[in-house]
Amino acid sequence: MEHPSAVTYLPDLPDLPDLTDLTALDTLVRANLAAHTPAAARSHARRAAVAVTLLTHRGEPHVLVLRRAFHGRNPGQWALPGGRAEPGETAVQTALRELAEETGVRTGPEQVAGRLDDLVTGSGFVIRPVVVIVHELVRLRRDPDEVHSLHPVPVRRLLDPAVPRRRTARDGAEVLSMPLRHDMVVHAPTGALLYQLREVGLLGRDTRVADLVQPRFTHT
Repeated sequence: MEHPSAVTYLPDLPDLPDLTDLTALDTLVRANLAAHTPAAARSHARRAAVAVTLLTHRGEPHVLVLRRAFHGRNPGQWALPGGRAEPGETAVQTALRELAEETGVRTGPEQVAGRLDDLVTGSGFVIRPVVVIVHELVRLRRDPDEVHSLHPVPVRRLLDPAVPRRRTARDGAEVLSMPLRHDMVVHAPTGALLYQLREVGLLGRDTRVADLVQPRFTHT
């Protein structure tokens, strides 16, 4: 259990862009990711990739979050569609395959907008995040063996100044959480990737997330 010594709410964000249209969002995110040099992890850990997926849901752009099945790896945890790479796969191939298998969303590499920084997880993986923007209307269909539920979250929610919350633990480590709903608080590594999507993809900031601590319960 964390015992934070301080809780910091990030300041209000000035002049937020209008993100009600997925086409405009695509242009913004692609430009911001093109200007960002993603950090590559120098690690021999097992390789994995996730799809940071933006799509239209209920008439506005959402990011797709899922809850893992309550068995197997990361039981019941909030996550992004993804998994370990198969032999010979690129990160894009892994991310798109896992996206299709876990959520029913099938799309091609032309809808990949770029990527975010690699993250090394406490469970021994290097995650490569691939940002995917799906313009077609899709019917979400979860894989019941791996996914308990699928949860599109409005992109505008990521930009709420009250969402990113930083805590300093007793050992001085920086912990970040993303309370996306009253019943959905997302921690690193998934929370770190959503935070970097916000900072880099949406706001065009050069924000790194490798130093954000992953809670012990996410190491399974």
